[in-house]
Amino acid sequence: MALYNIITSNFAFGGYCVGKNSGKTVFVPFSLPDEELEVEITESKKDYDVARIVNILKPSPYRVTPVCPLYGKCGGCNMMHIENNYQIELKKQVLRELFEKNKVKIPEIEVISGNPLGYRNRFQFHDGGLEKKGSNEIVFPDFCPVASQEINDYLKSTPASERPEGRCQYFGAKNASPSMSVALPIEKRRAQTPYKALSQKEKKNRGKHYIKPRFEGINDSDQCRITCDIKGRKIAFDARGFFQSNLEVLEKTIDAVTAGLSGKNALDMYSGAGTFSVFLSDSFEKVTMVEHNRGAMVFAEENMAGRPHESYGISGAQWVKSNAAGIIAQNGNFDAIVIDPPRSGMEKEVREWISQSRVPVIRAVSCDPATQARDMSMLSDYQIEKLFLLDFYPQTSHIETLLYCIHKDTL
Repeated sequence: MALYNIITSNFAFGGYCVGKNSGKTVFVPFSLPDEELEVEITESKKDYDVARIVNILKPSPYRVTPVCPLYGKCGGCNMMHIENNYQIELKKQVLRELFEKNKVKIPEIEVISGNPLGYRNRFQFHDGGLEKKGSNEIVFPDFCPVASQEINDYLKSTPASERPEGRCQYFGAKNASPSMSVALPIEKRRAQTPYKALSQKEKKNRGKHYIKPRFEGINDSDQCRITCDIKGRKIAFDARGFFQSNLEVLEKTIDAVTAGLSGKNALDMYSGAGTFSVFLSDSFEKVTMVEHNRGAMVFAEENMAGRPHESYGISGAQWVKSNAAGIIAQNGNFDAIVIDPPRSGMEKEVREWISQSRVPVIRAVSCDPATQARDMSMLSDYQIEKLFLLDFYPQTSHIETLLYCIHKDTL
C-alpha cells in the first residue's frame, strides 16, 4: 500500500481534519488540527481524497486515549480521541465558518452542554448491536460509555443473542416511565400485535376531529409509549419517533428557548410532541402547533391538554398556504415563533412567510447548522442577537444550535 505523510490543518464539518497531498485536499477522520500523520488513501475522488491514519508521527496535545474499546469500529462516536473542552472549541470553529460562508453576521458563540459521558438516553440498535463505521457489520457492546445507566444495565443483563432482531429503538432514563423501553421494528411488532379494525360505530363515536394515534402509519402501542419527567412536567412520546437523546441538555435548552418570552400568541413550528409548547404555554395566552407527523401530534395534544392551544397536523408549507392568514386575521400576529425544523431546514414557504409576517422574535433551533445558516442568509430582516451551540452529542461531531433572532423593525 502507498503511504503518505501529511500535516493536518483545520477541522471540517463532519468531524474530519483537512490536509494536503501533492496539492490535493485530503480528509482524515480521527485526526486533529496540526498533527503530522502517515496515512493511506482509502477513497479517491476528483477533487479530494479520504485517508486513514496508519501512524501518528506528531500528535496534537489535545489527543487523548478513547475510553471505549469499540471506538473507531462502532459507527457512533468520532471525536472521543479529542479532549472534551477542545471538542467544543472545534465545533465553535465549524459554526463560525458555516455562518461566515453564508455571509451571516453572528455574535460570540455561547455553549449549552452537559455530562460528556453517560448522557445518551436513546439508541437505535440493529439486531441487538451497532453497525460498524462504513459497514453493515454489527458490533455487540455490553457497555457504552456515552449511554445512560438504564441502557447499559440492559446491555449488561441481556446477551446479544436474546436482544430482538431488526432495527429497534431503545430509550432508557431514570426519570422515564418505563425507565427502559425497547420498541420492536415494524414487521416484528405487527406480527405480535395485529391491528384490530374499528367498526363504523366505533369510528363515529370517536368524533370527526379525531387524529389517528399513529406514527408514520404504525399502529399505536403501549410498548412504544414513553412518559418522561422534563423539568417537572410529564411529556409523552413514541419511542419510534424523534425525541432528544440527551435529557440534561434538553432541559437547559428549554430554559434558553423560552427565556424572556411572553405575550398573547406563540407559534411552535415543527412542534413534534409539543415539548417546547408545554413550556411556552406558561407565558403565552395561546400556543399554535404545526407538525406534519400526525403520530407526534397525537402526543402533542395529550401533552398540551388543558392548555389553550391550536394544533395543525400538516406540513409547514401547507399551514402557510391554508391557515396562517386566517389565524392572524382572527387572533392578531404572533408575538414569537419557536422553530425547530428537520435536518433539511425550513421549507421555502415557511421561510418566505416568516419574512413577510414580521413576527418580532424568533427562537430558531436546528439539528443542522449548515441549513440553518442557509435559511438565515435568506431572512435578512432578522438580526441574530445570540447563538448557542447545543452540545447534545459529546464525543461526536454532531452540532445543534439555537438562535435568538429579532426583527429589525423592533430594534
